Amino acid sequence: MIKARDLAFRYSRGQAWVFSRAELALETGQVLCILGPNGIGKSTLVKCLAGLLQPQQGKVELEGRNLAGMSRAAVARRVAYVPQFHSPVFAFSAEQVVLMGRAAHLSVVSSPGPRDHRRARQALESLGIGHLGHRPYTELSGGERQLVMFARVLAQEAKVLLLDEPTSHLDFGNQAKVLALIRDLARRGLAVLMTSHFPDHAFWIADRAAILHQGRLSVPDTPERVITEDKLRQVYGVEVRLIQGDRQTVCSPTLPKSVLR
Repeated sequence: MIKARDLAFRYSRGQAWVFSRAELALETGQVLCILGPNGIGKSTLVKCLAGLLQPQQGKVELEGRNLAGMSRAAVARRVAYVPQFHSPVFAFSAEQVVLMGRAAHLSVVSSPGPRDHRRARQALESLGIGHLGHRPYTELSGGERQLVMFARVLAQEAKVLLLDEPTSHLDFGNQAKVLALIRDLARRGLAVLMTSHFPDHAFWIADRAAILHQGRLSVPDTPERVITEDKLRQVYGVEVRLIQGDRQTVCSPTLPKSVLR
């Protein structure tokens, strides 16, 4: 569905590359989790894949076509992007926010019709949040807002889903709900790429994982092959143990005796 070839990006000439020679491929029905510490460039990589930033080298292909040569409307009909931070400005209702996902299917001068409104309501209902439809988006909790954003993705009917830290600022329960939703969306046939700080997220729901560190993206592979104790120590600078359970692996950091010097 989407492929990056020899991708490199920096914000201005003379600055260091945020990343270079990055390559990945994302298939239908698959979850790819990109791991890495804060400020390493994960959000920048996702924005390049979404066409929001133009890489200086390499290219992104969407269904075999060069993303740079496609119109924004054509990209939006295929790719949905959910940013890490989404600060509402106006008190739109939750249903109106979801309805905005239909913009990719409308012309510049047209307005949403009955089918678009119906699709927005169906998206809310499918996530069990139909009761939030008339609530102002500005009054929803962080978890409720994130579910509304996923409903907007469903209404958009895109085939590729790019998620930048989808569980940030969520409590434990809402994190579990969002991760389960991501897994279910992949099972419905979407191609999903997500970034995360937490290796456990890759073990729980990802088919493949990669680590972005010091400007290099590792070759995507199964989480068990990519995420090792040695690699996590190198990337995050803490002692880590991987614990094998009956059904999955979990990551347990070992707290240092003191962080004070």
